[in-house]
This record gives sequence, C-alpha cells and structure tokens, in this order.
Amino acid sequence: MGDQIARDAARSVVRPVVAQYLPGPSGEVITDCVIDNASGAEILQLAHAAATGPDDNTVQVVLDISRRPETIECISRDGLSAVLGQFG
Repeated sequence: MGDQIARDAARSVVRPVVAQYLPGPSGEVITDCVIDNASGAEILQLAHAAATGPDDNTVQVVLDISRRPETIECISRDGLSAVLGQFG
C-alpha cells in the first residue's frame, strides 16, 4: 500500500512535467511509462517533490527516465495503442 501511495504522489509530480516538457496527446501514457520505469529511489524522490514542490532536479529526473530505452519502448507501444484505440 505504501508503494502505491508513493507512486501516486510521484505521478502527481510527473504529470505536469510531462505536460510542460513533453507535450502531446499521450501525456498520460508518458506519465505512466515514466513511473513504471523509475527506480524505487526515483519514485521516492519524486514523491518527496510532491510534498515540497518540484524543482529543476525533479524535472531532470523525469527527463532522464523518459530517455531510457525501456521508457521509450513503453511510450511507443502504449502510445500507439492509445492512438489506435481512439479509432476502434
């Protein structure tokens, strides 16, 4: 349960960073992929930022996670599914 609380808090920080720096129709997909590919330490760091407010380091962590091959693969796979699902 604590893990889910931390992930939810981290998500609340990641979502606006994604909207600002990685805008587009797949914002929720990107947010989910960033959270799913963050380490436990990164989740805790992002969750802490939810309480203290995001800073430049927070943005850098989100952008670093978004550049990982696994995150890019997730965004490509899940983003395409989301787009195709709109037409189905």
